[in-house]
Amino acid sequence: MKLNEIKDNDGARKGRMRVGRGIGSGKGKTAGRGQKGAKARSGVSINGFEGGQMPLHMRIPKRGFNNIFAKDYAIVNLGAVQKAIDAGKLDAAATIDQAALNAASLTRGGKDGVRLLAKGELTAKVSFLVAGASQSAIDAVEKAGGKVEVIAVVPAADKAKAKKGTTLAARKAARQG
Repeated sequence: MKLNEIKDNDGARKGRMRVGRGIGSGKGKTAGRGQKGAKARSGVSINGFEGGQMPLHMRIPKRGFNNIFAKDYAIVNLGAVQKAIDAGKLDAAATIDQAALNAASLTRGGKDGVRLLAKGELTAKVSFLVAGASQSAIDAVEKAGGKVEVIAVVPAADKAKAKKGTTLAARKAARQG
């Protein structure tokens, strides 16, 4: 016996039913779909349709709010930073910023930078360069002998205004004066 001679036993795999192939097949004419109506047509799935009554998913009130102006910070805790320093993934002597945290696999995303939080214990003397930090995280880092420098993140709208040259307030002042 060779690999190319291996095959299933007879009847082990049943072929699929070919519908709409004549009256003698037992699945001809309407092909098992009954008669007429939207459900007999192809490509039309009326999922959630309730016969003209307002469907349940449309009767239930909308909830929640998605703030389009929300800042997207990658959050990192001091305990995770200490663990990475102990494992040798982070260099405590160098300034720890978003690039260093990404390289150590501590953060993901964070379009607007990194925010430092105080969960966990920090024993190493470390200096951070982050977009935001909680007051308790700053206190914990300074207690360990390090420092936290919070850089100001300029919103995209302000960058666009600066690129344009004038702000709305400046244009209003020019009109009045």
